[in-house]
Amino acid sequence: MSKIQSTFLRLKNENKKALIPFITAGDPHPDMTVQMLHTLVKAGADMIEVGIPFSDPMADGPVIQRASERALANNVGIKKTIQLVKEFRKQDTNTPIILMGYVNPIEAIGIEHFVGLIKDADVDGVITVDYPPEESKAFVALLKKQDIDSIFLLSPTTENSRIKLITEQATGFLYYVSLKGVTGSANIDINQVSERVNNIKKYSDLPIAVGFGVRDAETAKQVALISDAVVIGSRIINEVENSTQEDLLGRIRGLLSEIKSAIS
Repeated sequence: MSKIQSTFLRLKNENKKALIPFITAGDPHPDMTVQMLHTLVKAGADMIEVGIPFSDPMADGPVIQRASERALANNVGIKKTIQLVKEFRKQDTNTPIILMGYVNPIEAIGIEHFVGLIKDADVDGVITVDYPPEESKAFVALLKKQDIDSIFLLSPTTENSRIKLITEQATGFLYYVSLKGVTGSANIDINQVSERVNNIKKYSDLPIAVGFGVRDAETAKQVALISDAVVIGSRIINEVENSTQEDLLGRIRGLLSEIKSAIS
């Protein structure tokens, strides 16, 4: 059983929901990334998504696009991201880490090489935004061999036949994108999300995380009532953008602690 799976099982037994924050590796500066990861854990993160900076992040809104731009300007790419996770692991071997990125940089270094690197860094799961299930079977098989979870995105427009195809390959959890469009989009229609989550549950027993559009404690509370996990990304990156080096850790700690209290 992977760390992601055991974390969800523990939370289910405790009647709790997972809180999954997202940050982009290297933003605002690579020297801050490991400290930010530890701060998120102290503030209540159950697992963390770490974005691999990419020059053309099509699923990301302007906030996370700017985070990628800042990270790339700091020379943080796929290998540096993995190095930062490895650094984090020196002090924290328990918190599941999920890498989120695009297929182009992964294929550029080779999928076998990538899987070897992330196994060595004790990464627990991978979300590849633009790798459809029809094309990613070899990649998923390599990850499975190393006990690394393959996490797929489902959206409001995903048809039932495709949900079935995705759930046949997915492990760890399913990530439901609550809004059409990009990260950081407008408000969530909680009733619509609830209907879609219930429909997905017909096809899989995997936990379902909901993200895209979670902006505050109240939204997080509503999402937690209808899902197994709440993902918050753009709102954290907003704090990064509006912080100084001196108050950054305090601001993200405050935000995440508030969200954690709301869903507990």
